[in-house]
Amino acid sequence: MSDDEQTPRTAGGTADGKTAGSAAGKTAATGGPSAGPRPEEIRFFGTTWVDHSGHYALRRAGLAAGALAAAVAACFVLRFAFQGLQIANTGGLVNGLVIVMFAVCSAIACRKTWEGFQRRPDDPAREDSLRSLKAIGFIGSLLAYAARCLTEAPGEKLHRAEYEAALARYEKRRGSRTGNPAARRKPKRGK
Repeated sequence: MSDDEQTPRTAGGTADGKTAGSAAGKTAATGGPSAGPRPEEIRFFGTTWVDHSGHYALRRAGLAAGALAAAVAACFVLRFAFQGLQIANTGGLVNGLVIVMFAVCSAIACRKTWEGFQRRPDDPAREDSLRSLKAIGFIGSLLAYAARCLTEAPGEKLHRAEYEAALARYEKRRGSRTGNPAARRKPKRGK
């Protein structure tokens, strides 16, 4: 076996366990676990958001285009559903309520999705209760995702702030420990 076959691969890393440009992805030459905090993965990007490697910009552009295409396709599906209501001759009130319901749910879903990229939810139980509302307004979520992909990986700013804070805490803890206390020399006492 060659050295490359014997060395275990780490998530998002190369054969020697290092990630290009990532301070947290570095491991010992023995392939052991990395020291310090590891960046959290973002869906479709993994940990490439840390150093913008692995065709990061191309992924962002592709995901923005894909989210917009999915939103357009969803609008066509909703249009066919609305035409079905018109064919059923349900009346103007029901048609108006359906339009208002999808518009309001899409606006709320867009806002909640956008806020989710900027900060963690204060009350996870409340977010769970809004899940069905966000499912109805999925077009708003798709539009928020596409708009966020134009500037960064969705959630990158939040993850970067948390990751940098974790690195700072780790370096502070690591700096306060100055080695093995048992190995220190005791000062000689004057006679």
